[in-house]
Amino acid sequence: KICHITMLRCVSRGILSTSRSCLISHPSVLPILGYSIYRTTQHLTNTVLPHPQPLIRRAQYTTHPISSVDLTDEKSREVVGASLLPVVNKLQEVCALVGSELNLPQIIVIGGQSSGKSSVLENLVGKDFLPRGSGLVTRRPLVLQLYPNTESSEEWGEFAHKPGSKFTFGQIKHEVEEETDKLLGGKSKKISPEPIILKIHSPKVLPLTLVDTPGMTRVPVGDQPQDIEDQIRKMVHQYINNPNAIILAVHAANQDLATSDALKFAREVDPEGRRTVGVLTKLDLMDKGTDAVEILLGKAYPLKLGFVGVVARSQQDILAGKSISRALKDEHDWFKSNTIYNSVSTQVGSDILALKCNRILTRQIRDKLPDVKNQIRAAIKNTEKELATYGSPVGQTMSEQGWVLMDLINKFVHQFKSDIDGVREEIVTSQINGGARIRYIFDETFVKQIHKINPVESLNDTQIRIAIRNAAGARTSLFIPEKAFELLAKQTIEKGRLM
Repeated sequence: KICHITMLRCVSRGILSTSRSCLISHPSVLPILGYSIYRTTQHLTNTVLPHPQPLIRRAQYTTHPISSVDLTDEKSREVVGASLLPVVNKLQEVCALVGSELNLPQIIVIGGQSSGKSSVLENLVGKDFLPRGSGLVTRRPLVLQLYPNTESSEEWGEFAHKPGSKFTFGQIKHEVEEETDKLLGGKSKKISPEPIILKIHSPKVLPLTLVDTPGMTRVPVGDQPQDIEDQIRKMVHQYINNPNAIILAVHAANQDLATSDALKFAREVDPEGRRTVGVLTKLDLMDKGTDAVEILLGKAYPLKLGFVGVVARSQQDILAGKSISRALKDEHDWFKSNTIYNSVSTQVGSDILALKCNRILTRQIRDKLPDVKNQIRAAIKNTEKELATYGSPVGQTMSEQGWVLMDLINKFVHQFKSDIDGVREEIVTSQINGGARIRYIFDETFVKQIHKINPVESLNDTQIRIAIRNAAGARTSLFIPEKAFELLAKQTIEKGRLM
């Protein structure tokens, strides 16, 4: 609980640009938070949030793929939120560590199976790193945090469950599968809401955070659970119900828009389409004579944040080993050669999708930041209230622990005495307890039981007379000897015990 409060307060103070005294006063929490969170908290206290900027138009990037966007310029990095998005990333890690739920601004990627969801994410990263296969491949949410590496051309991934370990993109794919199998007990088709947090460091990415959810399915296949549809629906809704989340609804353009599970799910929680971005994949696979211009213009299905069209690798391209960089170049050439999409040139291409998501998420974080602050304050207040009920923390040394034990014993003795004397602060009205219970037992129950006993049931007058004479001995006594009474009482009690 102390760690819970400290981590929330650290990030909250970072956002509010106040002191770092929380970490300084609780240095024992640093190993749990990790060195990276400590450094980020130091940075956050001096962070000044940049002013919102309008969405960058296609004209500025028409001839530049995403990999060539210059992120080395400090002003450009501020525009795309390079200093702002890590704040939310750290909040996500802290919440995952302590099990706290905050309505953080984030982009949730949803879509049916074979909608091209994985290909969209790989285009945004510029690398092939996600597990592939038939059926349900994504069985746990994947929190994908993209960090632009401007200091070198090195590219690597890092998992939250293995901090400090660098993974190549080939190793990332294997680690995702292994970690999923470890949690779900092998190669089963079960799913779990516990996320995998993956950080990608590359000079080819924009600052971005996305949550990839399992692909929607309607009919269980193979050894999938019979209620797989309800499980996925429940998991997806758990993420998109967040009012601060942006929904990235992926739909294959060669399928009827009316059958889109992603848009259907998005409409259930966002009926006005204010926080939904539509992504049309497989534009190159549409029937001849058809196009998606009407959808991209928002005439067929209006969304406040609009649609973006992309062309990714087909299954044949994947089997042939086509690289992502080659696929991005082919995508650029395809849109350039299909003049019908010239009218919507600012709404097509993986580079435009990345920039659009980046701007929307950055703006959403700025707009929702006061709400996040209030959530953190409320969480800290509730946790501190709960923590107070557990008493003082246990010390590390034997003497400190001994004092804690003595304190607990003294509190127990005091509470017990208060119950016996009837002076406790809380009076119980539902039943008799404490000293009143003891008095009740002696006055009511015990007395009744004593009255039921016949003390001379096993004695007759002759036995009593002989006992009195024997107790008097050679001398006669005016009064009945007490010794005779004691002997007879003891015999009666012993007989009662044997019974």
